[in-house]
Amino acid sequence: MTRRICVVTGSRAEYGLLYWTLREIIDDPALALQLAVTGTHLSPAFGLTVQHIEADGLPIAARVDMNLETDNSLSIGQALGRAVSGFAEALYHLQPDLLLVLGDRYEILAATQAAMLQRIPIAHIHGGESTEGLIDEAVRHAITKMSHIHCVAAEAYAHRVIQMGEQPHTVHIVGAASFDSLARTERLDRTALEASIDFRLGTQNFLVTLHPETLSTTNAMQQVTPLLEALATFPEAHVIITGSNADPDGRAISTLLAQHASTHSAHYCYHESLGQQRYLSLLSQVDVVIGNSSSGIIEAPAAGKAVVNIGDRQRRRLRAPAIIDCASQAAAIHTAITQALTPEHQQRAAKKQTPYGTSGASTRIVNILRDTPLDNILQKHFYDLPAGEKP
Repeated sequence: MTRRICVVTGSRAEYGLLYWTLREIIDDPALALQLAVTGTHLSPAFGLTVQHIEADGLPIAARVDMNLETDNSLSIGQALGRAVSGFAEALYHLQPDLLLVLGDRYEILAATQAAMLQRIPIAHIHGGESTEGLIDEAVRHAITKMSHIHCVAAEAYAHRVIQMGEQPHTVHIVGAASFDSLARTERLDRTALEASIDFRLGTQNFLVTLHPETLSTTNAMQQVTPLLEALATFPEAHVIITGSNADPDGRAISTLLAQHASTHSAHYCYHESLGQQRYLSLLSQVDVVIGNSSSGIIEAPAAGKAVVNIGDRQRRRLRAPAIIDCASQAAAIHTAITQALTPEHQQRAAKKQTPYGTSGASTRIVNILRDTPLDNILQKHFYDLPAGEKP
C-alpha cells in the first residue's frame, strides 16, 4: 500500500533544503507526495516564492495562507493561529500517513500542532540543534517533542534529541539536508549569473543575508547600521544582498538593505529571493558569505567559502573552520571580513571541512520514511538516560 507523505514548506530556504527529498519521494513507488505550502511562499511581500515551486513542476496538494500582513509580534501570533486552523483543515482532507517537517519556524510549529491533534505521525528533520539567540530554539525543541521520527544532521544533535527523552531507535543521523543541493544542482556560469541577477560581479564579491535576532532588544536599524558601516570599508567589493525572513523586524531589515542597495547600485544589488540555483551559483563566485543565516553555518563552508557570522543568532550551532564569529559592531565586522579575505583563511575554507556529514541525506530520509513501521508509533515512551550516562 502506498504511504502518503505530507511535506510542509513555508519559506524559500527550507524549500531548498527539502527539494531533493521531495523529488525522491515522488520517484519512490512506495510513497505518494502531498506537498503543503504556507508561510512566506504565499506572500507577495516576500517574493511569492510559491512560483518557484510551480516552476519546478512539483504538485501542490494544499495551500495554507497565514495572511502575513506585517512582521510585528502581534501579527505573527495571529498568523500562527490562522496556520493551525488552516493545517487542521488541510490535514483532515489529505489524511496523510506521515507528516514531514524541517527546522524551527513558527509555521512549521503550526503544522505540527495540527498533525499531533489529528494523531498523524510526525517526522522531523534538523532537530536537536541550538540557536540561542532566537525563539526558534524553543520552537525546534517543541517540534522534537511532538515528533516520532527524528532525522538529525550530526551525532551531537542525536545525543541532544535523546537527552530530551526521545527513544534512541527513533533518532537517525542523516547529515545536512542541503548538501544534496550542493552536489546535484547545476550552477550558472558567471556570465549567465550576472544576466540573471542583473548585476556585474567584481574582483571581490560578498554575499550578505541578515535576519533578526528575535531574542535581542536591538531594532532593525541597530542591526543593519554596523553591517553597512563595515561593508563601506571595502569600497572595491561588489555586494549581493538577499532578503530577510518573516521574523519580527525582518521586513524592516529588508527595507533598509534594499534602500542602501538602490542608492549604491554600482556596487550593491538586492534580491528578495534568489532561488536555489542562483544562490548556489553565487556561492561559487563570492569570496565571503556575511550575515547570520544558517546557510552560512551549513552550506557555505561545505561549498568551500569563508564565512563571517555576525552576532548571536547562530550561537551554539556546530562550527566549521571556515567560520569567523564576530559581534554586531562595525569594527568587529570589518576585522572579521579582513581576516576572511586573507590567503590563509581562504585556503582553510577551501578544504570544505564540515561537521554536518556528506551528501545523500535525501536518500537516507526517504528510506526512513518508507521503511519505518508506523504501527503504535503514536504511543511515545520517555527515554530516561541510564544512571551515570552523559548525553
